[in-house]
Amino acid sequence: MDTKIIIGAVIAVIAIIGIGAFALGGGQTEHAPNELVACVAAHGEEPEFGFDPMHGWGYHDSGTEPLIQSTLLKRDANNTFVNDLATNYTISDDFKEYTVEIRDDVKFTDGNKLKAGDVAFSYNKAKELGEGADLSSMLEAKADGDTKVVFTLNKSDSTFINKLTDVGIVPEANYNADSYGKNPIGSGPYKLAQWDKGQQFILEKNPDYYGKEPYFDKITNLFLDSDAAFAAVKNGDVDIAEVPVAYANESVKGYHLEYFDSIDVRGISLPTQNNTGKIIGDDNLTYGNNVTGDPAIREALNVGINRSELVKGSLNGFGNVSYNGVASQLPWAFESTFTDGNVDQAKQILANAGWNDTNGDGIVEKDGQKASFSIYYNSKATERQTIAVAVAEQAKEIGIEINPVGGSWDDIDPVKFQEGVVWGFGSADPYEIEHQYDSRVAGEGYDNPEILNDTSVDTLIDQAMTQDLDTSYSTWSQAAQKANSNYPFLWIGTMDYTYFVSDSLDISNSTHLIYPHGGDIWGNIYDWKRIDSNSTNSTK
Repeated sequence: MDTKIIIGAVIAVIAIIGIGAFALGGGQTEHAPNELVACVAAHGEEPEFGFDPMHGWGYHDSGTEPLIQSTLLKRDANNTFVNDLATNYTISDDFKEYTVEIRDDVKFTDGNKLKAGDVAFSYNKAKELGEGADLSSMLEAKADGDTKVVFTLNKSDSTFINKLTDVGIVPEANYNADSYGKNPIGSGPYKLAQWDKGQQFILEKNPDYYGKEPYFDKITNLFLDSDAAFAAVKNGDVDIAEVPVAYANESVKGYHLEYFDSIDVRGISLPTQNNTGKIIGDDNLTYGNNVTGDPAIREALNVGINRSELVKGSLNGFGNVSYNGVASQLPWAFESTFTDGNVDQAKQILANAGWNDTNGDGIVEKDGQKASFSIYYNSKATERQTIAVAVAEQAKEIGIEINPVGGSWDDIDPVKFQEGVVWGFGSADPYEIEHQYDSRVAGEGYDNPEILNDTSVDTLIDQAMTQDLDTSYSTWSQAAQKANSNYPFLWIGTMDYTYFVSDSLDISNSTHLIYPHGGDIWGNIYDWKRIDSNSTNSTK
């Protein structure tokens, strides 16, 4: 089946539902040229705990712009660390202690001064809750006076500097885990003015912000799924909206398409162990699959699946092929040694391993085991569905039966270590390699879902953690290469982020930041401006 037809059918159904839901929003509200109305996925989904960094607000895989809170460091358009609250930092030779000096002129929106104690409290609380940045290597954070924070680690970790971008700072004096998210106090460029649950949040400029002043006095972000967001674009109700790549070839008067490549990669986990009934992780989940547990199955899929066709179809051409899950923009990227789309070679790999079609149904078997398994995907993500369906179609050509299964994460979680799952990864922090492949974290949360058990990979990860960051990139690359030699994933490609942007809006694409998993459209909000100050839109 043609993948674009699949995309169209799925989008049509969802869009009808989304448009109806959006139309229920009520009447029109005019807004001024220095007000912005958006609907973007990185902050478009309503946060369960509100706008609380301790519960993960503002965090994706590389520390995205939280808007309301400050962070110690940020990244610039070259993916280089730059100071935010920090004025200077030093790292011990053994990478077990990070000392950060902070500004002494920053106030929270309640008027109280931000001090080192607030930074230490925020990091310790974030570690305690464990819902955002991975602070597992941090033993504790301590304030040394009002402008110095010392982070003590429980092991050498040269990647910890990345975590200094990841945690929004909250005030120790009046932080309450139950109520903060509804009424956040921060020191970022904006403050929360209104939160209409299920509909939108509204931000207003923070007059006491210490950094570069943003152009827009007010930001309204609508809680719409991406398909309803496209309907909002067609109605002229928003200034900017993230849309699925299936809409990227559409044309809407008054808008132009802007798309940004990313390090956000899609890949399908292939359980590397056989299912013997054993359980793993805190949730005591059964792991392993008696089909993908055979390395020949995993290799055949990696060799036989045509990624270029998948990117062209499932991603509508808005993406780049990936053979190994490491985006080319990252300093630990490497070239894979095999070519894909070779059906004959894939069939030969299976035959050499004893997989043969003995009953003529087109699906190979081995020792009475049919080469059949399922691939699960989050049904809210259209590109994941089309990837799963298209891979299933291609796999038939090499004699493997794949059953695509859509559902929520609640549906996927119980089987995530037994069946294939379409995942999204993408971080500017090389520590993601540890999450993907380290056997010591296998089955913990979403870590190492393929349950790869390769101690040589673990050794390389440990080595990389003890090296300075620039030197470590080569070792992280080796770890990823070694892991990929086991074919634990069927990597597909990185996806572009596509937005419809009002012709009256300049989002300064020359300064946009690297897009991790989840995106970071607000990363350069300080550079956005209205081109035509007389242009106004309305929102429903």
